[in-house]
Amino acid sequence: MTEHQVAREFDASGLRCPMPVLKTKKEMKEIEVGEILKVIATDIGTKKDFPAWADRTGNEILELREEDDKLVWFLKRKK
Repeated sequence: MTEHQVAREFDASGLRCPMPVLKTKKEMKEIEVGEILKVIATDIGTKKDFPAWADRTGNEILELREEDDKLVWFLKRKK
């Protein structure tokens, strides 16, 4: 497992589609280009939604970790 230099963390646990993506978009605006946002989610739909969002926005998914009932995303701001 890679250790990432996380600039900001957002807990989206309990949020359902489309809220994890919408709130992640807002959180990404709070960090600088090149920094990493850690997102903790429980909505399995993020497995499809986050890659689609990253493709659309040009941001990068560095890693997805599955920890118990949580999905832990590491997203790098590119723009």
